[in-house]
Amino acid sequence: MIYPANIEQKLGFDTIRQFIANECISGLGKNLVAGISFKQNYSEINTLLNQTDEFLQILLFDNFFPSQDYYDLTPEIDRIRLQGTFIEIQSLVELRLSLATIFDCIKFLQPVDEETKYPELFNLAAKVNLNEVILDAIDRILDEKGFIKDDASADLRKIRKELRLKTANAEKKLIQTLSIAKKEGWTGEDVTVTIRNGRAVIPVTATNKRKIKGFVHDASATGQTYYIEPEEVFELNNDIRELEHDERLEIVKILTEFTDFLRPYSQELKNAYYFLAQMDFIRAKGKFAIKIEGIKPLFNRNAQLDWYLAKHPLLFLSHQAQKKTIEPLNIKLDNKKRILIISGPNAGGKSVCLKTVGLLQYMLQCGLLVPMKQTSETGIFEKLFIDIGDEQSIENDLSTYSSHLLNMKTLAANASQKTLFLIDEFGTGTEPQLGGAIAEAILEELNNKKAFGVVTTHYSNLKLMADTNEGIVNGAMLYDTTNMHPLYKLKIGKPGSSFAFEIAQNIGLQPEILEKARTKSGKSHLDFEQQLQQLEVDKDEIKRKQQELKVADDFLSEMIDKYTNLNTKLENSKSIIIRQAKEDAKELINQSNRIIENAVRMIKESNAEKEVTQEARENIQHFKEKLENPNQIIKKAKQKTLQTEPKERLPIFIGDYVRIIGQQTLGEVESIKNDKAVLLANSIRVTLPLNQLEKVSKSEAKQKMKSPKTSTYGNIMSNINEKASKFNPSIDVRGKRADEALVLVKQWVDEAILLSVYELSILHGKGNGILRHVIREYLSGIPEVKSYKDEHIERGGDGKTLVSLK
Repeated sequence: MIYPANIEQKLGFDTIRQFIANECISGLGKNLVAGISFKQNYSEINTLLNQTDEFLQILLFDNFFPSQDYYDLTPEIDRIRLQGTFIEIQSLVELRLSLATIFDCIKFLQPVDEETKYPELFNLAAKVNLNEVILDAIDRILDEKGFIKDDASADLRKIRKELRLKTANAEKKLIQTLSIAKKEGWTGEDVTVTIRNGRAVIPVTATNKRKIKGFVHDASATGQTYYIEPEEVFELNNDIRELEHDERLEIVKILTEFTDFLRPYSQELKNAYYFLAQMDFIRAKGKFAIKIEGIKPLFNRNAQLDWYLAKHPLLFLSHQAQKKTIEPLNIKLDNKKRILIISGPNAGGKSVCLKTVGLLQYMLQCGLLVPMKQTSETGIFEKLFIDIGDEQSIENDLSTYSSHLLNMKTLAANASQKTLFLIDEFGTGTEPQLGGAIAEAILEELNNKKAFGVVTTHYSNLKLMADTNEGIVNGAMLYDTTNMHPLYKLKIGKPGSSFAFEIAQNIGLQPEILEKARTKSGKSHLDFEQQLQQLEVDKDEIKRKQQELKVADDFLSEMIDKYTNLNTKLENSKSIIIRQAKEDAKELINQSNRIIENAVRMIKESNAEKEVTQEARENIQHFKEKLENPNQIIKKAKQKTLQTEPKERLPIFIGDYVRIIGQQTLGEVESIKNDKAVLLANSIRVTLPLNQLEKVSKSEAKQKMKSPKTSTYGNIMSNINEKASKFNPSIDVRGKRADEALVLVKQWVDEAILLSVYELSILHGKGNGILRHVIREYLSGIPEVKSYKDEHIERGGDGKTLVSLK
């Protein structure tokens, strides 16, 4: 159900319909445009949306779809169904051209390698059951220029051969007679053969008209010139006329025979021309979608709206022509918040929001692509009700307010969970307090029936309903109080101010009048409006402060974690070093005891011989010298600790020299962001994760820098430079299998990361969405990928993915 009957005119859909009709090639498509209607069946709407979306992909990427010779032969097909009728030659020419277009369209939509790129359009083509034998039959009787061939029949070939001979003979004799007349002076030197009453004649002066034997067919207005057909060509011309008549009869016979052959295919032909009409119609919808940046959003069976960056298509086209931008609409209605009450200043965009919702929902349920972000979610409503504009009726003795009440009566009686209603300036037209009360009661009734809706109002009692009624939410049209102009931007969650005094002041209304108005309006009302404005300002300021605190808190937490980890590692290292030092000291004591005991034993066994005693003393002295360094034990303990513990990498800062782990390449750190460092190595900038780098001392770095580069490093740099010069930031994987495409994309992304290329694009086409899903699943697992998104609708939409690297 849609209400009222003139809903298309109120929403502007009649203009949309005309735009689409203008994109049609022929009357075939225009007839279908006239039949566009509001639909409620999910499968039917989804099919129409998919058809248009597929043709949109053809227009954007393939661009070789047949787009000419869209002739409508259905009236001629109906005419020749009667026995004894025959098709006209011009219609036969158009039949051949249009049938060729139909077969080309079918061929274009055929699956390639068992993969159907455009399944919904192919389903339409599959319904055409037409044999190309018709084209073959036409080609047998019609030449390339659209004339009946000489060999269309044996009799026609004979007639035309004789006709050409007699015509040539008549022309020859006529020229001979004209030459004699010129030579004798019977006619002027510049005179040529002319035609009178369908016969070839010679202009002769009146004084010489009897010099040429023949028949006078005409005379000039002055009587000075007579047009004579010489008698020697008269009989030939009669024969020619008879042959021409025989030719026409033979052509009619040929066309009649062909029509008898064609007549049994009448229904198949009409089906084929309906398919051609559908192609013209869907193509027109696709071309219009490109103009308004229309897409197919996420579409489901539920009653809901969750739109992002939605635009009023007619306003968008108007602003585009004026090179102006349009403020898009973000709006959400679901089971928890079904009714949106929009308030705000006059001329602030409330009614535009209302009409945008109504028009886009109507377009969607007519199977048209709509201008909004592709991730928007849309649903189906069984009933669409609007109350916009003045419905005053002199004939029915209805005032404006009475007509509004009749509309509300109809709405309240028919509203359901699948109803979407749009009411502009709800409650106006009568005494404000009473009108506001009636509007509030009606809104409560619609809310109880779980209906969905958008209403605009200035009434405070309706604004306050969101606080006490579940399912109702406020929305405000924002206003720049600094520059005193509307922003045309909807913000859901708070009521808006009418800014009546600010607007009046901005247009220059006398100050004394404004002051009186403030006094009469009462302080409480002004305070309410000011509090609404101040609450929004305070809310934005709090949100900004919260964001700043969160950033600072995250930074502080990160620093605390780093210092805690570092302190823990230091304590662990200290304990290990002390324990190792104690073990080494104990070992030294044991070793000392063994040396002393060995010296005593040697002296005893040698009976204190001088040489043996001296050797023992030297051994003890040597061991004593090893203990002269007090740090020896600690040093040894540290060395053992370093051997047993994994090496801790020093923190890296801007200006440090670093080495790629496992390589000899050195570089200086220029900047650090998001755990990645930008290195300058031999005039080449490379971005690498910090966990792949290790810090080196400045002395080691200087020594390495002074040494000549090895040939291996030179080859690496040369290879990198060569890759950078040949690298293409765009890749096309259309037509590839998923596994093939994934291998190519992986290698390509790895090269991009190595070469520090940050913006990439992957053209995978739409098809069934398999390549898009596989590639995006891979990208989501790459840490270096910052984000990915669909390309702009005019440059590929979801057939191309834009990738940003960190």
